[in-house]
Amino acid sequence: MAIITISREMGTGAYAIAKELAKKLKYTLVDRLKIEELAPAYGLTPEILERVDEKPPSYRTAEDRLQAAHLATMELILLDNARKGNVILYGRGAQDLIKGVTNVLKVRFIAPFEDRVEKFAEREWIDPDLARELIRKSDHQLGGFIHFYFDRDWNDPMAYDLILNTSKSSHSAMIESVIAASKDPRLKAGEGESMALLDDCILAKRVEAEILKSSLERRLRITAKDGVVTLSGHVQAEGQIEEAVRIAGSVSGVTDVDCDLDVVSYKPVKD
Repeated sequence: MAIITISREMGTGAYAIAKELAKKLKYTLVDRLKIEELAPAYGLTPEILERVDEKPPSYRTAEDRLQAAHLATMELILLDNARKGNVILYGRGAQDLIKGVTNVLKVRFIAPFEDRVEKFAEREWIDPDLARELIRKSDHQLGGFIHFYFDRDWNDPMAYDLILNTSKSSHSAMIESVIAASKDPRLKAGEGESMALLDDCILAKRVEAEILKSSLERRLRITAKDGVVTLSGHVQAEGQIEEAVRIAGSVSGVTDVDCDLDVVSYKPVKD
């Protein structure tokens, strides 16, 4: 029931490796195509996915919060599949979504910038200068998404269990390396605890999505443990505490709501 997460730089060829890896392991590959296939069951359309997939959310306006709610709903697709096990989660900060889960192998694919440019330009039949521009933008967007949304340095080597340079090894060698690492007994040892933690993550994410759809400001921290959801942080009025508790309590699977919210209101200072 191992879970493999894949972080990748554009132009490394990681996607082809991920597909072959899933085939050899007989794992489900949760990539953009799989997400699009499952999205209608979660109330998401291809247009919504295009707006939110791997893009840092904003929370200033009601429309911003709705987009953030869509992102949270998309993340439920990743979490629900992680709960099933024997899965490869491709990109989208998956390793951060399931932080603390122990039966996870966190893999990252890298390569020198110019090697990536050459490989991407050849694959897409485009001018190398255009390939450079697209790869720079991709690195900036994906790295920014991880930094803004998960507060983590995308390039920190300590965040991964296995880092593979695709310019130095063959696909077959890298695939065999990941397969060998995925069979480490230590991954299996944490399965029971990991499944319980994933259940908690899924429930907290469901509550988060519903709260983001409301008029409440996103100043809440939401955690879950064995069906009990804890809300902490602050709101601007007493009525918002009642609303937050009501929304959380209405989510399927929530057995109780522990409220640790404070009211903090800001008034303009007159000269």
